[in-house]
This record gives sequence, C-alpha cells and structure tokens, in this order.
Amino acid sequence: MTAHVRVPRGLRLPSDVVSDVGRAAFLTDVIAGLSADPKRIPPKYFYDERGSQLFEAITRTPEYYPTRTELGILTEHAADIARVIPDGAAMIEFGAGALTKARILLAASPVSVFVPVDISGDFLAGEAAKLAAELPDLTVRPVAADFTAPFVLPAEAEHRPRIGFFPGSTLGNYEPHEAAAFLRHAGQIIGPGGRLIVGIDLVKDVDVLNRAYNDASGVTAAFNLNLLRRINRELGGNFDLDTFWHRAFYNREHHRIEMHLASRVRQRVRVDGRCFDFRRGETIHTESSYKYTTELFRALAAGSGWRLAETWTDRDGWFAVHALVRA
Repeated sequence: MTAHVRVPRGLRLPSDVVSDVGRAAFLTDVIAGLSADPKRIPPKYFYDERGSQLFEAITRTPEYYPTRTELGILTEHAADIARVIPDGAAMIEFGAGALTKARILLAASPVSVFVPVDISGDFLAGEAAKLAAELPDLTVRPVAADFTAPFVLPAEAEHRPRIGFFPGSTLGNYEPHEAAAFLRHAGQIIGPGGRLIVGIDLVKDVDVLNRAYNDASGVTAAFNLNLLRRINRELGGNFDLDTFWHRAFYNREHHRIEMHLASRVRQRVRVDGRCFDFRRGETIHTESSYKYTTELFRALAAGSGWRLAETWTDRDGWFAVHALVRA
C-alpha cells in the first residue's frame, strides 16, 4: 500500500519514497491509537492488498446484506440515477475498491472520465485496468490516495461537470463530525454545482445488523485480525493473533455497529520498539458503522453544504442511495 504524495504534475517520486511516507503515516496513527484510552486504529488501515481481498469476500457472505442490497438499488434505478449526472461528466469514486458498483452507473450514464480513488494502490491499478479494457470509450484515470485528504485530480477531470460516487455505506464508518467534514471535503473536490451519489445503511432490526458483522464463516473476523498481521509485517509489531478475537455488536445508544479486537489475555505488545500493555478483555476499536434514518442523513447533509435531492431504497427499507446537490 502506498500513500498519495502531492507532487508537481509530470514529476514521479521513487516508489521507496512514497512507501516511506505511507509507512510513516501508518506508524504515527497506530502509535497514537494504541497510546489512547480506549485504544483505537482508523479503519482505513484495513485495506492492504489482503484486506481489500477479504473485504470483497465479506460482501459475498450470506449475512452481509449491504452490498447486494445496494447493488439491487443501483441496478433497478440506474436510469433514474443517471438522470442526475450531466453529459460528459467526470465521476470521482471515493474509496473505489473493486469498482463493481461504479460499473452499473457507468454503463447507464453519460460519464466521460472516471477517476477511482483508493488508498490500496496496487489493487486499484489492477481493477482500473480491467475496467478500461471493458469500456474502451471511457477515460479511466485511477488515483492512489487517501481520499479523506486533499488529492490532485487528473487533468482529464478538469473543466468538466463533476459527480462524486461514495457507495458501500462507507460514510457510516465515520463519527458524525467526521462524516460532516468528509462531505465538506468532497464538496471542495467536486466543486460548485457538483453532485454526490452516496450509499447509506439504514436503521433496522438489531439481529440483522449483528449477523452481518459476525458471519458464520469467519471472514469478517479474518478481515479484522488482518490489521494486526499488517502491523506486524510493516511496522515491526509482534502481535500474537491467537491472543486476540474479533468482537462486533450493535450499540443502540449511538446507532452504530462497533468492531473491536479484544485481548484474550493480559499481555504486552511491541510496535516499532514501543511497548503497549493490554488487560485481559481490553480492546482496540477498529471500526464503527453508523446507521441512519433518512431524516438524520438529510440533516447531516444540510449541515455540510449539501441538499438531499433524490432517494432510492430497496423494498425492505434496509438501505438507501441518496443524490446530493451542492447547496
């Protein structure tokens, strides 16, 4: 995995320099998170190459409804969603992953330039190459970047109407103030008059939510534990994965699923020469996934400079795809 580095257009930094910058940011966040009380690590660090592959496997488990439900909405309403996209637009997908959902909109809409942005650069490059081969009339320009921070759009996306695409209920992984900050950040990238299509997981039966993050096959557990494996590999950690277990549950008070890595024993762990003590049962909070009502999301969007223009949901009301317009 590499981090995006802002450099003058046409200048390429050596790969070892980019990797060093990415490692430094990763190390800083891990040291800060393990020093905090309670301990926590940002979920963006799940997504090394193996983490990205495991997440794609999660989306295929029978318990994990968000992906197939959102895909159903996008497929059923593709023509309606396409009507909010201007002709010749540049579509910017934040946290692009495997591009599965983008393909549905790109096939139905008048997009000329597609800019998938993802922190997992190697994985993104492979998926973007596949898409470019499938849609030869579409200009595909991937950007390896932390999409929550400023990044440079490719020249082909300039001087075009822009539309953002943020599927997968990823916005729910942010604390509400962070979600508002991201929406403002996206608005700056998309620009005046821009639009944003965003997927949002809705409040629903607690049993449905808990099963979705505790699949019987253990893929989500492997995804969560892979974060420790990555710390060991890239940051000189010595986590014993057998002494941690995946814990996920719905927090009713905050309307969110919480994912944790819980220590089975009292232990001391080392990362890059720094030591961190764990009590038995102490956890690292690795992810939150907030669930919204349409009314709550409308208020969040309005406070972040966006107007909710259209909403499409599935028949069960489990998931929503919203079209936002810059206010």
